[in-house]
Amino acid sequence: MFRVFGRIGVLSFGGPAAQIALMHSELVERHKWLSEQDYLRALSLCMLLPGPEAMQLATYAGWRLRGVAGGLLGGLLFVLPGAVVIMALALGYVHFGALPLVQATFVGIKAAVIVVVVQALLRVSGKALKDPAAWMLAGLAFLGLFAFGVPYPLLILGAGLFGVWRAGATAPQPIPSATRNHPGRTLVIWGLLWAAPLALVWMLDQDFLLQLGLFFSKLAVVTFGGAYAVLAYMTQTVVQDFGWIDTGQMIDALGLAETTPGPLILVTEFVALLAGFAQGGATMAILAGVLALWVTFTPCFLWIFLAGPYLDTLSARPRLAAALQAITAAVVGVILNLSVWFALHVLFGTVRSLGAMPLPDLATLNVTALGLTLLAALLLLRLRLGLPATLAISATAGLLVGVIGG
Repeated sequence: MFRVFGRIGVLSFGGPAAQIALMHSELVERHKWLSEQDYLRALSLCMLLPGPEAMQLATYAGWRLRGVAGGLLGGLLFVLPGAVVIMALALGYVHFGALPLVQATFVGIKAAVIVVVVQALLRVSGKALKDPAAWMLAGLAFLGLFAFGVPYPLLILGAGLFGVWRAGATAPQPIPSATRNHPGRTLVIWGLLWAAPLALVWMLDQDFLLQLGLFFSKLAVVTFGGAYAVLAYMTQTVVQDFGWIDTGQMIDALGLAETTPGPLILVTEFVALLAGFAQGGATMAILAGVLALWVTFTPCFLWIFLAGPYLDTLSARPRLAAALQAITAAVVGVILNLSVWFALHVLFGTVRSLGAMPLPDLATLNVTALGLTLLAALLLLRLRLGLPATLAISATAGLLVGVIGG
């Protein structure tokens, strides 16, 4: 199990779709540890829960094979390789990120990430927008965020309630499922583990770490629809409300998170490292990064160990399924908002705000960034070159433009 899940963790590039396909290849086809039906039901459960579905799928597979110890093994091996790389990249970024050639390279990475987010939007919309109600939810979610700045958690709650209402009074058809743990005990143990570092920094009177830990804990509860869905909400909070980092650093964080293995939500670690460095140097950066990792991924283990034994029963409840479908439809609008926001800040030097709505200054269009974006679109969407190769070529092109221009 260590060898197989370690291989999955090291090779888990390319976002949830690629990661889920890799796990299917290893766990279902190659080693036959899970049946096709078990794998698909587990995937449905992980999509229903908040948090990164691919990491939770690895955790569930490990739990299914060897209980809690197996779940910890599967989940940790999925996260740790990328977390180590992110920490190294972030510490390098705070020391060398301001160099002109490094910034030129980042222009290429950012341009590629615009296309990556658009690709995610196309994938999710193709699966989620099946009827007029789904299109309506996506449109309302986009307008709510883009034009009015409605908080992301409220959008998720509203979409879920709409899905439950649409499902009506259809009776559930529970399927008995043997449990391997006691839910009360699981909730207490993992709830205490989740809260322990928050209590510690509170007792030590570390206001910044406490604020950071509470925010990322809240993020862990509302992360439905993957990392792309909450990035705009996270950006608004850490950039505008708390002022921990600036918009350019947030965009760089997403670009670097795209280049590493593991779940994209590891961008929270990068943001925490940058914020910590600004507050107190390298030591505070490492403390902030570790705290962000803890409060982001400890809840993932809680959800799986709590819900895993009831997988069959949960999957048979139509109201839950309808709520998930509605939330997924709303997430399309959320990702569209992120796509527009991200593209505006990469392609234009000045972006003002009219209330919550971003308005670019057309005279500040970055022609280089636009050209690199078109190159990335050609490589990823037309030639289907793959994410690692597209990022590498885009970053190299940005560096070459910087060398020539410099």
